[in-house]
Amino acid sequence: MANTKIDSTTKAAQDKTLEAIKQSQSVIVEAVAAWAKAAEKAIPTLPALPVFPGLPALDFPKPEELVQTSFDFYGEILATQRKFANDLLAAAAPVVKVTQPVA
Repeated sequence: MANTKIDSTTKAAQDKTLEAIKQSQSVIVEAVAAWAKAAEKAIPTLPALPVFPGLPALDFPKPEELVQTSFDFYGEILATQRKFANDLLAAAAPVVKVTQPVA
C-alpha cells in the first residue's frame, strides 16, 4: 500500500524542482538570445569553405539535428534503464515481498 503523504510530499518537491529548472532555463535562453543579437552585429560573415576537386563536400549536420538525434538517443537509454530497473524489481519480488512490513 502506497504512503500517500510521502507520495504527495515527493510529488510537491519534484514539481518545485522542475519549476525552478524551467525558470533558470528561461533566464539562460533570454540571456543567450540577447548575446546572440549583439554578437551578430560584431561577427563578420565567413566565406564558404572551399571545395577541393576529388574530395566529397562536407555535409555537417545542423545544430537542431544534433540536438534531436542526441535527445532521441538519450530517451532510448532512459527507457532502457527504466525497463532494467523494473525487471530488477520483478526479479527481486520474492525477497522484497517477504521483507515488507505487514500492515
